[in-house]
Amino acid sequence: MRKFSPDRRTIAICAVALVLIASVAGLWFWPILSDEARLRADPEDIRQVALGEVVYRTHCAACHGAKLEGQPNWRERKPDGKLPAPPHDEIGHTWHHTDHQLFRLTKLGVKPPLAPEGYQSDMPAFEGVLTGAQIWAVLAFIKSKWPIDIRDRQEQINEAIRRQQAEKGEIKE
Repeated sequence: MRKFSPDRRTIAICAVALVLIASVAGLWFWPILSDEARLRADPEDIRQVALGEVVYRTHCAACHGAKLEGQPNWRERKPDGKLPAPPHDEIGHTWHHTDHQLFRLTKLGVKPPLAPEGYQSDMPAFEGVLTGAQIWAVLAFIKSKWPIDIRDRQEQINEAIRRQQAEKGEIKE
């Protein structure tokens, strides 16, 4: 068996130490680098949009419509006091929200802290049903159906929030 010279041994020890440090750092920062933080809704990413369409048709279209049109009279409360599912096309208000807000509403459902105490909604939480990547893909699919001027306006909302967060030293996406 060949022995390492002191130079090779030092290099080998340093290399092993660097791999261990990188592994520990990766595990430490894994929650920060989760789907929620790393991904975004990119309506130009054809693979993300294609996945989003499949997930939307499976989990969202029954309420929000195959063409993102929402339920009839979506601004008027039903007899149970709940609002019908809104449209996700340019007619609705989805594009008035940041991507981060839409992600959280989809993941956690329309309930506190995302809605006022006592607010009732048929919108379920998809946490545990959909992955973060699937939620981002659905949002990319929805955004891909908006006219370019609506996409641009919604991106301006996203950018304004990112600037505010940067000024405060907060990073949400």
